[in-house]
Amino acid sequence: MSHPLIDRLTTEFGWPVLGNDHDVLEFTTRPGTHVLFIPGDAKRNLETADVAVILPELKLAFQGVFDCAVVDDAIEASLREATKVLKTPSLLFYRDGQFLAGLPKVRDWDDYMARIAQILTIPTPQIA
Repeated sequence: MSHPLIDRLTTEFGWPVLGNDHDVLEFTTRPGTHVLFIPGDAKRNLETADVAVILPELKLAFQGVFDCAVVDDAIEASLREATKVLKTPSLLFYRDGQFLAGLPKVRDWDDYMARIAQILTIPTPQIA
């Protein structure tokens, strides 16, 4: 991670950096709901820093109902492709190892609150 506000997520908050598919699988299959932050290129996209500041506040607002991790550049493109959430920065929501939904780009606070509340009610897809 190259931006200080992204670095803060891992140093100050202790969020893991997911650098390969195994890390993603291990993190997203833990009990509970998980949010993966895909920063994108912080130098080219000013919204990346905004989302890096907003996400910890969202975690607090939702009283820790989800945990968070930062996706490393090495797997960012493949994860975006796999989830079909192509724009960055983005937040990817998972439960029981299953992708629920993604929120690309920065949004206003009310939109985050409404969309995340909605995402949290999505039943976990059942694997046949």
